[in-house]
Amino acid sequence: MAKIKAIRGMNDILPEQTPVWQYLENTVKDVLSVYGYSEIRMPVVEQTNLFKRSIGEVTDIVEKEMYTFEDRNGESLTLRPEGTASCVRAAEEHGLLFNQMQRFWYQGPMFRYERPQKGRYRQFHQIGVETFGMANADIDAEVILLSARLWKRLGLLDSVTLQLNSLGSNEARAEYKAALVEYLEQRKDQLDEDSQRRLETNPLRILDSKDEKTQSLLDGAPVLSDYLDEESREHFAELTATLDAAGLSYEINPRLVRGLDYYCKTVFEWVTDKLGAQGTVCAGGRYDGLVKQLGGRPTPAVGFAMGVERLILMLETLNLIPEAVRQPFDVYLAADQKGIQSKLVLFADQLRDRFPGLRVRIHCGGLKNISQKAQQTGAPVVLLMKEDDNQSLCGSLWYQGEPAFDLEIAQIEEKIASVWQAK
Repeated sequence: MAKIKAIRGMNDILPEQTPVWQYLENTVKDVLSVYGYSEIRMPVVEQTNLFKRSIGEVTDIVEKEMYTFEDRNGESLTLRPEGTASCVRAAEEHGLLFNQMQRFWYQGPMFRYERPQKGRYRQFHQIGVETFGMANADIDAEVILLSARLWKRLGLLDSVTLQLNSLGSNEARAEYKAALVEYLEQRKDQLDEDSQRRLETNPLRILDSKDEKTQSLLDGAPVLSDYLDEESREHFAELTATLDAAGLSYEINPRLVRGLDYYCKTVFEWVTDKLGAQGTVCAGGRYDGLVKQLGGRPTPAVGFAMGVERLILMLETLNLIPEAVRQPFDVYLAADQKGIQSKLVLFADQLRDRFPGLRVRIHCGGLKNISQKAQQTGAPVVLLMKEDDNQSLCGSLWYQGEPAFDLEIAQIEEKIASVWQAK
């Protein structure tokens, strides 16, 4: 009988990989906590209309990439392709938005049917940040500076570039879209096939085209900044002034539009060239109209999402994962003679009680070549235990490769205390 394998593009995260995931996730949590953000957890399945109404029915996500199915009651359900719409739905449903200021974050799997490639999968993981009820540019600056602080903590700040743009108000964006369509309609036969399709459905996405001929054609196209309303200009100026004052460098990219219909005013991306072709590792912006679009009262909002797989790939490519992250335990404890395993189990728990957070693993196997096997684990501390003539535990301890033999329990605990304090 053939073995059952994972679905293409939906990958297992194995035990040797999870410490790196935990390192990234814990670093993100630490940064978010100092900014006062609260975690929210949403289901992975939502009503399909949630994404049609938020993302837009003529976007690539809705048209080609969503995992949509009918349940037994004939209701159309979709595995969430992104987190913002779900977060808005949850916050609005539970009365967390009207006349309130909120800062949320979430993490978890998202699902899109697309061609799997390195760093891009059909089940992928995102960490997202969403804020509500704040209309001024100071919150735009905060979420961008928050992400910059994360890159600094991870050692990635010099490997990513911040790109900014303003889409203006919905009215200004519509006016610009009309001008862009008029320009491109006259040159439709020169566009690549994908851009010709987008000209009828989502013309602003043509600005994101990777086709060189299309990009060359856009050199003479109308520029979005020429159509911005005064309020959006002032908003963007306040944002850039705050980033300048913080000493954060950025590039203004007039062709940055983001792929979802709900964005307005500020949009931004953190991009890198460390993974081959330039790629986006984090992106977001302002979406003041989305809450109303989904049935709530008008609520200003801004947020971003980052791809976990791509960030981990960057950390590994640039060798930025601390060595200690891959080590799952601090002390490896083994018996050097038969008949003392039960005492070892109790002693291990005594160590955990005395040194909270100390990770102790016990060897549960035969004694053949036990000294060599224990040291090959690479644990910072290796303990080989036996009984003395009084049937009291004693043992040998290796710390950073240096052995100390025939130590009593008190001496062992004293040496482990120094290791624990250093940790």
